[in-house]
Amino acid sequence: MVGDGFRVSNFFPSGYNMAQDRLSPFFMLDYNTPVDFSPREHPRGVGVHPHRGFETVTFAFKGKVAHHDSAGHSGVIGEGDVQWMTAGSGVLHKEYHEQEFSRKGGVFHMAQLWVNLPAKHKMEAPRYQPIAREEMAHVQLPDGKSEARIVAGELFGAKGPGKTWSPIIAAVVRIGAGGEATFNLPASYNSTILLVEGAANINGSDAPADHLVIFRNDGEEVHATSANGATLLMLSGEPLNEPIAAYGPFLMNTHEELQQAFRDVAAGKFGVLED
Repeated sequence: MVGDGFRVSNFFPSGYNMAQDRLSPFFMLDYNTPVDFSPREHPRGVGVHPHRGFETVTFAFKGKVAHHDSAGHSGVIGEGDVQWMTAGSGVLHKEYHEQEFSRKGGVFHMAQLWVNLPAKHKMEAPRYQPIAREEMAHVQLPDGKSEARIVAGELFGAKGPGKTWSPIIAAVVRIGAGGEATFNLPASYNSTILLVEGAANINGSDAPADHLVIFRNDGEEVHATSANGATLLMLSGEPLNEPIAAYGPFLMNTHEELQQAFRDVAAGKFGVLED
């Protein structure tokens, strides 16, 4: 459990070297498989905590999550939406089940990705991008059974609305029953696919639901098929190839920068946010 509202499996990092060498610029992926939460008047969630040096990207598949930070950003995302928060130079942050969802209860299904910021952008001003499902680039795939929603970067000839600090492609691909999807990713990028719903065959290997596929960086083409239909979260990005110093909610380049982050939080430089 993360707080009392997010029951997650942590796919990575499984040691910082793997995150850097095979998955950079993506640093962490927490996956909340579908959980049926009972009704509750006081929303479950995660209380106030600091972040610096990276971005949190929350993908909502079912349920609703609310967010506030000390930079004055707030919002609610629901099914199909994405919350892309740049912590940058530092914010205090809290996230929890949206009030009405909490009162009614229901299925909660989310993924949160941490995206490392390049060293030259780690101290950018915090920003918040609420990306609604309808704002994404929607593409009908050639098989007539499948479709894609492009969140950031360019895929299937369409460009998503998400603004990134380094080259990143993020998309949700729905393969219809008996359908297929073929797409190309830059060979120099680190790429991974999370099986959000259903099972698929990806480049000749079977991928069950709730599993992560990590590519070997030895080619560009990805071919996916599904007998009964599947939803894929596809992530691909240009590796940063920079040193990592990580501790808790901070993701920096040096140990000295980590120490400074702790001093700045203690000095109140991340602002104020009520729990």
